[in-house]
Amino acid sequence: MKIAFIGSHGVGKTTLCYDLAGALKREGVHVDMVKEVARLSPLPINRKTSLEAQTWILMTQVAEEIRSAAYHEVVVCDRSALDNYAYMALACGRQKPYERFVAHWMKSYDLLFKVPILGTPAADGIRDTDEFFMRSIDQLVDTLLQEMKIAAEPLPALERDRWSEVVRSVVLKRPELSRLF
Repeated sequence: MKIAFIGSHGVGKTTLCYDLAGALKREGVHVDMVKEVARLSPLPINRKTSLEAQTWILMTQVAEEIRSAAYHEVVVCDRSALDNYAYMALACGRQKPYERFVAHWMKSYDLLFKVPILGTPAADGIRDTDEFFMRSIDQLVDTLLQEMKIAAEPLPALERDRWSEVVRSVVLKRPELSRLF
């Protein structure tokens, strides 16, 4: 089973990944987490990115998901191929060959959680804190989900303190997990 948290940067995806992975481990599930790979990029990211940088990020994400799934029952991903592609499309324009690949790869996720924007991201020295950039990514993720007809569980924007509880509830009800307990 593969689960991904999607959306713009600085919205809480990483925290949710750790929360879910911890909850699943406590239930005895053999779980791994694919961390956001953009931070590892040897090339510029954010508004200074390039097609080469975003290609590296997208392909590294996919490679990490493949590696993780080969060894674990459940993979929790901090991003998906779709939101990585959104950064590419915003910076470099829509890239049809990549877009077809992403649409195909998105079928490999069993569950997606769309994390909404609640404010401006805190400066962490890596991610861009420009609110327009952040909202542009969020809107492009929504557009791509709609165009590719991909379902994602939206987290309630005004109930951030309940996000982990909502995620655990949805995930633990999945039939794919019932065989693991």
